Amino acid sequence: MKTKIIINPTNRAFSSLDKMLSGSAFSDARFFIICDENTYNYCLPILISHTSRLQESEFLEVPVGEEAKSIEVATQLWKTLIDSNADRNSVIVALGGGCVSDLAGFVASTYKRGIRYINIPTSLIGMVDASIGGKTAVNVDNVKNQIGTIHQPSAVIIYPDFLDTLSDSNVVSGYFEIVKTLLLCSKNTFKSIIDNNAEGIDIEDVKKIIPICVDFKKSVVDNDPTEHSIRKILNLGHTFGHAIESFFIDKRNPIPHGLAVGYGLMCELYLSVKKLGLKESVLKDYCGLMSHFSDFPKFTLLDTEQILSYMRNDKKNVGGSILCVMLQDVGEPVIDVAIDELEVRDALLAVSKL
Repeated sequence: MKTKIIINPTNRAFSSLDKMLSGSAFSDARFFIICDENTYNYCLPILISHTSRLQESEFLEVPVGEEAKSIEVATQLWKTLIDSNADRNSVIVALGGGCVSDLAGFVASTYKRGIRYINIPTSLIGMVDASIGGKTAVNVDNVKNQIGTIHQPSAVIIYPDFLDTLSDSNVVSGYFEIVKTLLLCSKNTFKSIIDNNAEGIDIEDVKKIIPICVDFKKSVVDNDPTEHSIRKILNLGHTFGHAIESFFIDKRNPIPHGLAVGYGLMCELYLSVKKLGLKESVLKDYCGLMSHFSDFPKFTLLDTEQILSYMRNDKKNVGGSILCVMLQDVGEPVIDVAIDELEVRDALLAVSKL
């Protein structure tokens, strides 16, 4: 099933959603909106006021951030759906960032062997990445996305003005997923973001980039929905990024997912220079961009061992080998590049000095 994606900076996005939900395909549907405290307060009123079909929905609130992505929270949601007599015609609406869409999609994919769901991303990372492609997941023992499914949403509704409700740190988090996408797309798009955002992020410029990222990811997913080949390129930055994110969660000092991906990109670009001959100027440009938002963490040798333990459990690994996506050049990714533990340590310790 291919997902219908609606992007509109005006309330017409919700008018289109309302028209879709009023059609025969949803005539017997009951709607359950999953949101967190932030989206309940800031985004739900906008959605409900412009989507009459959702005005009698049941609202299910979950914790903010990665804390929501657990089997325990999923179990609570399954129980609530059962207690509410939700049947197979029921539809879950995920109103939130990547954590909400990951969790809601997982619950939808497993409840009564699969019900429909709709993603309405409210974060930048959700709009350009997490809401598209049907990947769902929860975390186990601080290891990211270990239990999950691929279950395509019926629709993704992108209303860019939700970005106006975000904190600066949340925008920065999503920004690195944009940079990842532009590194995969072409030299021109990557160079444009280097040139146009040297002094910081202009949210109005970011809104214009969203359709580029959405179109690119959708084209990749449509060609490889279950990630057996080309879709793997979307994991650029994530082998290191997920492990770094898990490390900080374990230290009870969590960092935003997108920032962790940003750190992961730095490591994987560094190794791309060493292993695949990527031009050092690409790494230099990226480091310059990163420096506007964050310094790379100063990991100790002991820290690298803990990060390595997470990387050994990465779901992309095959036969005990740690696999990464790397770049030969901007717009020329290479999947399934094996790296050894010495290279992991080298990258984690070296990039903080760049």
